[in-house]
Amino acid sequence: MSATDLDAAVSRIAAAIGEPARARMLYCLVDGRARTSTELAMLAEVSPSTASVHLDRLKTARLVKVAVQGKHRYYSLEGPNVANALEGLSVVAGGSRGTFVPRTPMRLRGARTCYDHMAGTLGVSLHDRFKALKWLSVDSGGYGLTLDGARALESLGVDLEGTRMLRRRFAYACLDWSERRPHIGGALGAALLKVALKRKWVLQDLDSRALDITNLGRREMLARFGVHL
Repeated sequence: MSATDLDAAVSRIAAAIGEPARARMLYCLVDGRARTSTELAMLAEVSPSTASVHLDRLKTARLVKVAVQGKHRYYSLEGPNVANALEGLSVVAGGSRGTFVPRTPMRLRGARTCYDHMAGTLGVSLHDRFKALKWLSVDSGGYGLTLDGARALESLGVDLEGTRMLRRRFAYACLDWSERRPHIGGALGAALLKVALKRKWVLQDLDSRALDITNLGRREMLARFGVHL
């Protein structure tokens, strides 16, 4: 890219950030959590139709990306470079911003089921640790397992051969509605929940989707995965 082209690209990006409503949308995504266009419209104090126009502009400028899950479209920052640029602008502006506080009841936020897999803080923490441990590999449209990941999960009692044979997606990033970050969905997520229930790491609430993490579960999660709950 020539210097002239670079100057033009920087100008386009600066113009996209430079509108106050778009800036508010971007800054409330810096925490790494995704939000719907409706939520972003409320935060930016604009109408839903205006928010859609702003989000299209930000997407064209490669500042945000969108993930479709069910009926909803969730927006998040395109990547860490965007977050770093926004943080740098905050330093220059001399200001700071509040952090996202989920409004989900604590009992459901901590651990719950999402269809047939684990969600909430527990599910998101396991997803993050599995990625940090390099147990998950990016597959077409989802996740696969590395050799280390397969060995670790088989040692826990996960029937990987049987899990792969099921007529459903093996594993994918399922966006958590309270944490707004992904947990592990698909056949692998369901298999992990079965193991956690069998080993009594979690107990299922009969009246809700809540999961109770046992003391044994907390110890095992920390010892095996480095997850502190």
